[in-house]
Amino acid sequence: MADGIGALAPTPLAPFDPAAFRAEFPILARQIHGRPLVYLDNAASAQKPHAVIAAMTEAMTQSYANVHRGIHTLANETTQRFEAARASIARFLNAPAPENIVFTRGSTEAINLVANGFAEFIQPGDEILLTEMEHHSNIVPWHFLRERHGAVLRWAPVRDDGALDMEAFARLLSPRTKLVAVTHMSNVLGTVTDAAAIAALAHDVGAAVLFDGSQAAVHLPVNVRAIDADFYVATGHKLYGPSGIGFLYGKAEWLTCLRPYQGGGEMIESVAQDRITYAEPPHKFEAGTPPILEAIGLGAAIEQLRALDRPGALTHEEALYARAADGLRSIPGAKIIGEAPCKGAILAFTLDGAHAHDIAQILDKYGVAIRAGQHCAEPLMRRFGVTSSARASFAPYNTFEEVDAFLDALGRARKLLS
Repeated sequence: MADGIGALAPTPLAPFDPAAFRAEFPILARQIHGRPLVYLDNAASAQKPHAVIAAMTEAMTQSYANVHRGIHTLANETTQRFEAARASIARFLNAPAPENIVFTRGSTEAINLVANGFAEFIQPGDEILLTEMEHHSNIVPWHFLRERHGAVLRWAPVRDDGALDMEAFARLLSPRTKLVAVTHMSNVLGTVTDAAAIAALAHDVGAAVLFDGSQAAVHLPVNVRAIDADFYVATGHKLYGPSGIGFLYGKAEWLTCLRPYQGGGEMIESVAQDRITYAEPPHKFEAGTPPILEAIGLGAAIEQLRALDRPGALTHEEALYARAADGLRSIPGAKIIGEAPCKGAILAFTLDGAHAHDIAQILDKYGVAIRAGQHCAEPLMRRFGVTSSARASFAPYNTFEEVDAFLDALGRARKLLS
């Protein structure tokens, strides 16, 4: 496999067609409260295409067995499809080999896996550098190392426009920094961080770097070798795949030296009464029966993404966001949180005098689904002086008509709540 982003996907079959892509998602034809569904909660969970539904249905009805342990036909067929999904993810990330990919229950478990294994390298006073915009999944596991091993958490600030303050980030690095854990795209602000620059700065002081790609992998081409990530995590349910499945990319040297996260079947090479030897990565991190059907479904979702004109899809998302942001600015009392350059299509906002939950509840009456609350990013909410926000997040299957329906419903909510 050649290095470079150009190796991440085959030549698209055709330029991106929003209507054709939308037609792949059956739930989008639904109505809510007698109105067409306008699904703008994609940053929380994306909808599922026919390809994923069909792959999982076929696996359940035509060829299902446990993986890796059998020699009969069904076991072999299921194992082949399970491992094919791992290979698809490796190609999707431009990883050196499928063995660099560990299946997990999602980004949360992937980060916990790294934190658990990294604990043996942490001495009291060693530092872990985070940013103010991290999801709780990329905060709480590091607090475990603070509580249990004496690690010190350092926090890189976010500028008023939502961009990461790279100068402050660089100043916070020191020889005490053992790990840098940073989002690649904020789930609240849509801010895209400069992953390659972050990794270079971290490596200059001898620190490993983990990227939370839960949002970025959905929207951007990710090349883990080009950005020189030590670890990269993402989750299936945001990638148009099923829930309960995600993955960890790790450099081979890290996967070799990290201790296993859980013990049980599959992750061992040999077990005796007085000793144990572990399987080679990635299997030493995959104890017990894995999420077989979910992995097969995720593999189907990844292959659909790899065949998509992703630059065209990204352009469409950016146009949707621009229309929504322009419309929001015309609503009295509305304020956008996070307008960093080149941000993703995630629109967090507040309305003066209105609680985010009330906004979301009213919009639901008009068939518009958005997210409301702290978005599992409490430190970021405090940074911007709010207790909660509403969030509309866009996918390539959304339309300009849906943006207009969102803005119309928001205008009605503004009147009801004023």
